[in-house]
Amino acid sequence: MASLGLWVARRTNGVGDADITVGYARAQAPTAYGLVFVFVIETVGVSFMLAEYPVAHLIMLLLDLYTVFLVLGLHAAAVTRPHVVGPAGLRVRRGARLDLLIPLDRITSARYDLRFPDANKPEDGVLELAIASQTSITIELAQPVTAVSLLGRRSEVHTVRCHADEPRLAIAAIQKLLPIDS
Repeated sequence: MASLGLWVARRTNGVGDADITVGYARAQAPTAYGLVFVFVIETVGVSFMLAEYPVAHLIMLLLDLYTVFLVLGLHAAAVTRPHVVGPAGLRVRRGARLDLLIPLDRITSARYDLRFPDANKPEDGVLELAIASQTSITIELAQPVTAVSLLGRRSEVHTVRCHADEPRLAIAAIQKLLPIDS
């Protein structure tokens, strides 16, 4: 929910002056806004249906409003926490749920690679951060990095696949910071 405040203030989280932001929320925006629209309609409909039952009306109104703000908050987290390319490395994110810093010296290649991964068949050592069921950048690493999920599960990854709104610009920014021999 803190992301809603950042979103309203038009600020980003964890982006320095020398950093380049790489957005990834554009692909999920239609779905998020569509869900918000449906939940608002549902809130109004339930309010009319439960108007004669004040306690039930209040409980459902609070639950419905929380749902609307939750969906907006999830989208706001993706908007306010973009991927970041900077001197410290590549910071790959999935909203507020994952924040992985990859040092530049571990990146061997970054390339445009449009994929539609199958969530039911995850590959060992590959971190796929799909947005709208797609990834558009593949980053190969010389040494594995440890990705820590929101609930603390750790996994060693040697390949990171993520989505970017402008993947070719993101790849150019990454390659610009990589050593010449990469």
